[in-house]
Amino acid sequence: MSPQERAAGPVDSTRSPHARLRTLAYRSVSLSGGFWAARQATNRQVSLPHGYRMLEEWGNFDNLRLAAGLIQGKQFRGYVFQDSDVYKWLEAVAYELANRPDAELQAMADEAIALVEAAQAPDGNLDSHYQVAEPSGRWVHLDYGHELYCAGHLFQAAVAWRRATGDTRLLRVAERLAGHIDSLFGPGKRAATPGHPEVEMALVELYRETLEPRYLALAHFFVDQRGHGLLGKSRYGSLEYFQDHVPVRQASTVVGHAVRQLYLTAGVADLYLETGEEALLAALERQWHDMVERKLALTGGVGARHEGEAFGEPYELPNDACYCETCAAIASILWNWRMLLATGQARFADLMERTLYNGFLSGVGLDGRHFYYVNPLLSRGGIERPEWYACACCPPNVMRLLASFGHYLATSDASGVQLHHYAPATIDADGLALRMETEYPWQGLVRITVERATGAPRRLALRVPGWCDQAALRVNGQAVAADPTAAGYAAIERAWQPGDTVELELPMAPRLVEAHPRVDATRGSLAIERGPLVYCLEQADQDPAVDVMDVEIDPTRPLDARWRGDLLGGVMAIEAPGYALDLRPWQGRLYRPLGGAEPGRRAVRLVAVPYYAWANRGPGAMRVWVPAAR
Repeated sequence: MSPQERAAGPVDSTRSPHARLRTLAYRSVSLSGGFWAARQATNRQVSLPHGYRMLEEWGNFDNLRLAAGLIQGKQFRGYVFQDSDVYKWLEAVAYELANRPDAELQAMADEAIALVEAAQAPDGNLDSHYQVAEPSGRWVHLDYGHELYCAGHLFQAAVAWRRATGDTRLLRVAERLAGHIDSLFGPGKRAATPGHPEVEMALVELYRETLEPRYLALAHFFVDQRGHGLLGKSRYGSLEYFQDHVPVRQASTVVGHAVRQLYLTAGVADLYLETGEEALLAALERQWHDMVERKLALTGGVGARHEGEAFGEPYELPNDACYCETCAAIASILWNWRMLLATGQARFADLMERTLYNGFLSGVGLDGRHFYYVNPLLSRGGIERPEWYACACCPPNVMRLLASFGHYLATSDASGVQLHHYAPATIDADGLALRMETEYPWQGLVRITVERATGAPRRLALRVPGWCDQAALRVNGQAVAADPTAAGYAAIERAWQPGDTVELELPMAPRLVEAHPRVDATRGSLAIERGPLVYCLEQADQDPAVDVMDVEIDPTRPLDARWRGDLLGGVMAIEAPGYALDLRPWQGRLYRPLGGAEPGRRAVRLVAVPYYAWANRGPGAMRVWVPAAR
């Protein structure tokens, strides 16, 4: 069986002994239109060529040329982890070429792969910063050196190219580098753990692709070494920044740098899928509940603090000052996918969905050429997406997730097929060929048509999102019970025949939501959701005389959803009754004794748009949480 016939996307759980769900064969899922296919097209046509130009302009490719001896007279440019952006971009291109051949992208990638091959040192090492700018620093600065982090992204890109195209050029480079790392670290060798987790999940995936047990053992070693203070205190004065304060199996909270934390938990989940060590899964469950119940923004974003790009204390969830890095949203998606594979529980797919449609997607502009690193839930204006960053970890990370989106739609197990996310697509898995039709996330009807079946009884499971409490299910037009199982799926088992249809109806009335009373930043405020989407008020949509910083929403009156094809590429906008405040009684005062004249107010119709689409019409003000009228 070829790699393309066996493995799917970034994670291959088909041979993982402790996975409840199996990822599907590489070309078994194909998007056929709709919301995500449009974003994949923009990613392919705009973002990836733009990324190639930016990697050239910002010196990433020249760094590799310098390491390869192809050019002289220049200095290394950028951060120590510049190479990782090339690898993430290459990974994204691999997925896109699997989705659809593209001669231009193939030529760009061929040039980049040739540079990577040429830059590798004779001993297998590969890191342009340490080859060009700091040869004496090789493997010295494991806290902030990012050598293992860069290696991890190379491993993931290499596996993606093998699976997507059959091309083994990067895989040969990756295995030489992995062998070099294995010669330095491990039992009886150097005791160490990466300052920035990433290599753990990458080594597990390299093991899955090659079945070389040294790679799994090395991932296990790095996980075992964490939590013993080997990295020393961070620049912020703590071991928590590095998640090096407590052994992984004893962890109960998410702390420190958010991307580091969630790349680590993703790697630990990968390790569980291969080893079945229950202490690992138990720790991950504790950390997941800590994040979801105390440290998660409504958008799925994580990381409350700019300092350290870090998680804060429980319920520390500011709106304007939050960090919510795009890479952290991606890391959360990667972790939750692995938890879903390990447990089959829909709550992990629910969080993936919340993050995908909101805290992740806001990280890229509608044009595919501008990107957010930080995703606040309130802006007083002046915040625009730039085309690139000196620290450009987020843009190519966005590109690789968009390119691989189809990987996350469906899985199989011994009983049948599970549908986790909804988009127009064809799915061929476990003896069933399915066609999925939907206008999700704008409409809640999902229609599945069986196009091919073996005739043997198979179980089709459809996730009922946690936001929906009145789902309806029909098979061949006849209503059946839609009560989700304990795992969160509506399941039908039968001997399917070609032409059979399943319809899942998920009502999408707009709804107001409130936060836990301990979240001081949102006390007395409400937010708007519809389906999987979080909404926001943008200044651009309001009456010019209304300042979104001076409004209240009326919770006693209904919300009205209306399709606006002329707005932001086509969105379901929501009109909300509210009030604009007249703050003249406060003129010249910041504080005053209680009991002064109340602000006047006039009734207005507030217009809310999906949060992911904000800041595509200039740097105006925006807010997700709106004070409730008293």
